[in-house]
Amino acid sequence: MEKELRLMKGNEAIAEAAIRSGADAYFGYPITPQSEVIEYLMAEKPHERTGMVVLQAESEVAAINMIYGAASCGRMAMTSSSSPGISLKQEGISYIAGAELPCLILNVVRGGPGLGTIQPSQSDYFQSTKCGGHGDYRLIVLAPASVQEMYDFVELGFDLAFKYRNPVMIQSDGIIGQMMEKVEIGEQKQRRDPQDIIKQCPWATTGKPESRERNIITSLDLVAAKQEEFNRKLIRKYEEVKENEVRYELINTEDADYIIVAYGSSSRLSMKAMDILRAKGVKVGIVRLITLFPFPTKVLSELADKVKGFLAVEMSAGQMVEDVQLATKFKVPVEHFGRLGGVIPAPEEIVEALEQKIIGG
Repeated sequence: MEKELRLMKGNEAIAEAAIRSGADAYFGYPITPQSEVIEYLMAEKPHERTGMVVLQAESEVAAINMIYGAASCGRMAMTSSSSPGISLKQEGISYIAGAELPCLILNVVRGGPGLGTIQPSQSDYFQSTKCGGHGDYRLIVLAPASVQEMYDFVELGFDLAFKYRNPVMIQSDGIIGQMMEKVEIGEQKQRRDPQDIIKQCPWATTGKPESRERNIITSLDLVAAKQEEFNRKLIRKYEEVKENEVRYELINTEDADYIIVAYGSSSRLSMKAMDILRAKGVKVGIVRLITLFPFPTKVLSELADKVKGFLAVEMSAGQMVEDVQLATKFKVPVEHFGRLGGVIPAPEEIVEALEQKIIGG
């Protein structure tokens, strides 16, 4: 069958992917720079195509709690927002993680703090990877670097969410969300019927047959010892995720003397910087993060035994760089370069930062 290609924005691609993946529901609320997600879904009328429910909630708080309800029933449910809106969802995200419910959350990051700006940023790294809400929980976090990956990571995200009964976040930014690229569109998948859901999700609240006890979805346990054991269960799950789900891309690292670590749009800017530096005779490679959690600690530790230094490039004041420092155990210099508040760095600035902070340092 001939592949279907479309020119799409990143936000449009993720919306189309939700329909094509057989998602049951989307609940969201508009906020720049991700409003095209819900606009596209409304225009496409997926309830007529697949039966998928699309609803603009009255607020971000309402939307995330609708996700909680749909996920409790074993449904494939997705929401999206941008930085301030994701902050409003944090209580609900913690509840969802505490109830071990699968869902997909998109954050098209913009500059902050506060209302900040509508321009792109990567300053939500701590929030997504270190528990933005209360309690000891983790999200699986995917970081697309292209419009195609925005599309592809929807199906991957749902697969991981249901595999581990855990919320998954696709952490994009305003560049990837708004840019247009060619996208290869997959075939339409059928939504699961009620019997499929009962088989795949025996824990879900799908009605009580006589053959089992009631399924109860909650994150509350007033017995401290039981709550501690549940937390230990979550920790074991997160360790399994770390063992099996680390994803990254190595670019020209075989002969590299210096490594740039980046993700999302910063990784694309870093590729141009790498080309400039290699043209000067400086052997630079890139580790592009695909998962922010789990983090590729092992590969960075191994590279630290071979190279002269690392530059962490991110559009923030320096968040991911802390994980790079922990992974490399300061065997070699690790420095940070980033622009703030929605300013996009130029590749030449990345070149200058590496030359001054690592090579010259």
